[in-house]
Formats: sequence, C-alpha cells, structure tokens
Amino acid sequence: MLTCKDFLRELNDYLDSTTDVELRKQLEHHVNECPNCWVIFDTSKKTINVYQGMEPKAIPQPVHDRLMAALERRMASKSG
Repeated sequence: MLTCKDFLRELNDYLDSTTDVELRKQLEHHVNECPNCWVIFDTSKKTINVYQGMEPKAIPQPVHDRLMAALERRMASKSG
C-alpha cells in the first residue's frame, strides 16, 4: 500500500509516464483514493499543460542574482 509520501516521491515519473506498469497501477489506485494527492496530481498536470506550449523566457539578471544568493544562503545554513 502506497503512502502519500510514496506518491509524491514518484509524482514526476508518474506525470512523465516513465513508471513501470505495476507501480503505475499502484499510483493510480492511490491517487483515486486520496483526495489530497488527487489535488496535487491534478494541479501539477494542469500546470504542466499550461506551460508546455510557452516559449522559454530568460530570467532578468538581477532576479537571477538574488535567487542564486538566496539559494547559497539556504545551502550554507543547512550545512552548518
């Protein structure tokens, strides 16, 4: 029996249809029985569908710099 944590760990592969047949059946059973995971699955799938047809846009350099600095601070706080 899959847990919600198991489902979330496999969600990316499930959405990409790269899971094996048996695991896919287990994931489908879980998502059909668990309203919380169904919402996460449905929202993720809809988000992917919205962004699939869009052209990539570059992140402005100041935003990129702030994001990288924030990630570096976060990583430093976790390792120390």
